[in-house]
Amino acid sequence: MNKIALSGPIWLASDLHLGPATPATSEAFLAFLEAAREEAGALLLPGDIFDAWIGDDVIRAAPPWLATALTALRDTASRIPVWLGRGNRDFLIGEELAQALGAKLLPEPALLETDYGQVLLTHGDEFCTDDAAYQQFRKMVRDPRWQAEFLSKTIPERLAMAQQARGESQAANQMKSMEIMDVNAAAIVSVFRETGVRVLVHGHTHRPARHVLEVDGKKRERWVLPDWDCDHVSPARGGWLVIDRDGLQFYDLETEA
Repeated sequence: MNKIALSGPIWLASDLHLGPATPATSEAFLAFLEAAREEAGALLLPGDIFDAWIGDDVIRAAPPWLATALTALRDTASRIPVWLGRGNRDFLIGEELAQALGAKLLPEPALLETDYGQVLLTHGDEFCTDDAAYQQFRKMVRDPRWQAEFLSKTIPERLAMAQQARGESQAANQMKSMEIMDVNAAAIVSVFRETGVRVLVHGHTHRPARHVLEVDGKKRERWVLPDWDCDHVSPARGGWLVIDRDGLQFYDLETEA
């Protein structure tokens, strides 16, 4: 198990889905980073930071929206430790991006050694085992051979492939029940048993909540991080989780603005 020792308040946010079509979300994220630089002991972003990530080489000629986000992340990483996770949208985030920002890549899963105790952190899509089609896709795109072949293509080719895959995914998701796209209860129980942790944090499902359950007679907690959208819904949504010596607490974009 990959352990990361962190002290002070730890801020976690995921499923931001930043891209050229999310200017308001990007502005909210910039404000969030400014606050994190002043108040957080570390910042962890466990996946789907970007709506799509077609390879680290895009940072060499980053479009304006991306250049702004990268500058803010770099400024943040110069002040506090920043860890980048890989989700189902940005699984191609790699060492080039992390090094350019002065950040580190989150292992998956990561066992956080915090002031509150041990917390298991992951993106969360691996727990959606009822969605067999997605799990097959996940296995394919995380294969190093598939990734090498994809990255060998030109940026325009990769962009076109990513847009096509996104369209197909949206169409397929409309035919799936919310239960299929949520985590599988047995998978959650299994990870608690295998790791022995009492707190699990993940994103991906866009169903922010604190779940309390009992596994083998012991209390366990599963915290689901919120997704962000300040562009396409009203009211805007988004938020983050803070872990400190007193425990875990959600903060909402609207109430903290």
